[in-house]
Parts: sequence; C-alpha cells; structure tokens
Amino acid sequence: MQYVRSMSKAAKSPRTPASADAPEAPATPATPAGSRAAAQRLKMRRELAAAAMELFATKGYEATTVDEIAATAGVARRTFFRHFRSKEEAIFPDHDDTLTRAEAVLNAAPAHEHPLDTVCRGIKEVMKMYAAAPTVSVERYRLTREVPTLREREIASVARYERLFTRYLLGHFDESAHHDGNDDPLLAEVAASAVVTAHNHVLRRWLRAGGQGDVETQLDHAFAIVRKTFGSGIGAGRESTSLPAPAATASAHGEVLVTVARTDAPLDEVMRTIETALRDR
Repeated sequence: MQYVRSMSKAAKSPRTPASADAPEAPATPATPAGSRAAAQRLKMRRELAAAAMELFATKGYEATTVDEIAATAGVARRTFFRHFRSKEEAIFPDHDDTLTRAEAVLNAAPAHEHPLDTVCRGIKEVMKMYAAAPTVSVERYRLTREVPTLREREIASVARYERLFTRYLLGHFDESAHHDGNDDPLLAEVAASAVVTAHNHVLRRWLRAGGQGDVETQLDHAFAIVRKTFGSGIGAGRESTSLPAPAATASAHGEVLVTVARTDAPLDEVMRTIETALRDR
C-alpha cells in the first residue's frame, strides 16, 4: 500500500451545484467584516430554523408554509429564500458551516498524524454542532423520524461528509499506484464510511437518550474500534513507518517493562499492549 509521505495536500470538499439539494458551503471569511457577515448569516439561519421547528412541532410539517416560517422569525419571505431553498432545508442550518470546519481540520492536519485519526477529528465537528444545542437536536431527530422528506435531507447531508472524508483518505495514497488488484481505493471508501457510521451510531444513541450522557467519551470509544479495524491497513506502506506494531515485554521478575510502538499508534492501542504484557508476565 503506497502512502504519500507529504501530507500538505488540501482536502477537496465535494461541492454541490446550485441545482443540487445542498447549497454551496461558504468560504471562510478573510476579514473582520467578513467574519461579522458570516456570523450574522448563521444567526439568521438559526433563527429561521428555530421558527420552522416551532411551527413543525405545533402545526405539523405539511401544514406549515414558508410564509409562516418567515413571519414567525420576523423577516420577509425573500429573506427566507436568501438563506434556504425550501422549508425542509431550514431545519438543518449548520451543516454547510460544519462541513467547512471539518474540511479545515483535514487541511491543517500535522504531517505525522495518521489520516484515519485526522478524519476522526474532522467528524467531531459534526458532533459538536449537535451537542451545542441538545434540546434542538433531539427535536430535530424526532422530526426527521416522522417526516420522510426531512429524513432524505439528512441522508443527503451525511453523504456530503462521507465524500469529503473519502477524498481525504484517497488523497493520502499514491494515485499512480492505483491499479487492478490494489485495494487502496476500496479501503479508503470503506474506512470513511465506517467513521461516519460510528459517529452516527453514537449520535443516534445520544439523541434517543434525550441528549444526555458523555457523548465525547462514547465517540472516542467508537473511533477506537474503527482505528483497530482499519488503522493497520490505511497508511501501512508509509516510508515514515519503520517500527512494528506496538509490542511490550516484561522481565521475569517484573522490574522492567519495555514498550515499542509507532509514533502514530493510537494511545488506546499502546495501553492495551502494555496491559497485556503486564497480565501475561
């Protein structure tokens, strides 16, 4: 498996045209004025989303109109359509900005970090979005379970994250080495899907519990399982990897424990190796 040592490649975000079901993710503002404009834009989107969710909960999704959402938020109909193309889009106001933040995590990844670890850090931006407003997130989850149109919108949003992470993982393999019999593209796509699936599993469990519990610890546990399953395959051929998988040995009398591990090995993997060595000595 041929791993590209230089990790300064920018992750290519899967942009969608205006005719697609998700708007273009906004560019990161480069000036204080741009930052203020972006903050005001997000504030308005969230206010419209809150109005939409309030009406969906009281009147029902089908009975609610765009005009009513705009009026409840105290803005004109044209203001609504400057931010969203439809009423179902209005209850997902943060996905574009979250996708941009996740992409920024990938682009700023340190050169020594395993690409799968980078992807796990990137998708944590999505969990942060939900955890920032548990009550809203739980209500949104209820609505998406009841309204097929909203469920389809949610699935489309998840697909955007999967495409972003798959491109990132593929970008860290030598494309010239992709040939018949080379499973790197398959492994990258499956690994990206596994990260997203692990995240969504933890997220759904948290939402079903009413937004209660230590979701970050649960997420770290799920990612550890993904890394254990896929981590030894992705990047296995890196030039910088000169040491074997973590190994530990203890002396007969237990006075000394020697551990050897790759610098990019997950901490939980190293700790398991040490625990096993101490238990079996």
